[in-house]
Amino acid sequence: MSGLSGKTRDRLLYLISPIGLLLIWELLLLAGFGDRRFIPAPSDIATRYWQLLVNGELAYHTGVTLLRVVAGYLIGVIPAIVLGLLMAMFTPVRIFIDPLIAALFPIPKIALMPLLLLAFGFGDASKIALVAIAVFFPVIVNTYVGASNIEKIYWDVAKNYGASQAVMFTRIVFFGALPMIFAGLRIALAVSFIVLVAAEFVATKSGIGYLIWNSWELLEVTTMFCGIVTIGILGLITSALFQELERKVIPWKAE
Repeated sequence: MSGLSGKTRDRLLYLISPIGLLLIWELLLLAGFGDRRFIPAPSDIATRYWQLLVNGELAYHTGVTLLRVVAGYLIGVIPAIVLGLLMAMFTPVRIFIDPLIAALFPIPKIALMPLLLLAFGFGDASKIALVAIAVFFPVIVNTYVGASNIEKIYWDVAKNYGASQAVMFTRIVFFGALPMIFAGLRIALAVSFIVLVAAEFVATKSGIGYLIWNSWELLEVTTMFCGIVTIGILGLITSALFQELERKVIPWKAE
C-alpha cells in the first residue's frame, strides 16, 4: 500500500476487518465447523441476498427502515443539540432539564413501544417517535458535555468584545462543542437502528426487523441472515459517511 494516498489506504484498511471476518466464517464452515442449515455460509447468504435484491423485497424493507430512521433521527437530534447548548449557556435551563435526563435516560426505550402504539397506532408514526426518543438522550448529553468543557478563555474573549447571546450560541458554544456533538450523533445513529429493528419485530409488517423476525418464524435462516447483514452494511456505510462529514465540518480536529 506504499503507493496509495493516506486517505485511500485508510479506506482500504477500514474494509479489511469485515472482509476478513467473512473469509474466516466461510472457511470454518467448509472445514465442517457448524451446521449450514442453521448457520449459512457467506456464499449462501450472498446468493439469497441477490435473489432478494432482484425481486425487490430487500430494497422495499430497507427503504422503509431507512425512512423511519431518517425521520426519527432528525426529529430527535435537532432539539437535543439546541437544548444541550442552552444547558451549557444558562444554569436555570441545566437545573430544569438535568433531573429529567437522569430519570428518563436509563429507561429502555423499547419499553415505551406499547405506549407509543397506543398514542400513534401501528403505522410509521410510532416507530419514528421511538427513534426520536432514543436518539435524543445520547445527543443532548454529549452536546452538553462538549459545550460545558469549552475553555473559559473563549467565553471571556467573546464577552470582552461584546458578543451577543446569539453570537455566543452560534460562534462559540456550537463550534466548540462540535467534536462531542458528532460523537453523540454517531452513537445515536447506532441506537436508532437498534431500537427500530427491535420494534419492527412485533409492531409492523414491513422493515428489516420484520424481514428478520418473519424469516425466523418460517425457518428461512438464510433470509434472516440477509436482514442481519443488511443492518451491518447500513451501519458500516453510515459510519463511514459520518467520518467523512466530520472531516469536512471539523477540519481543525486532530486526526
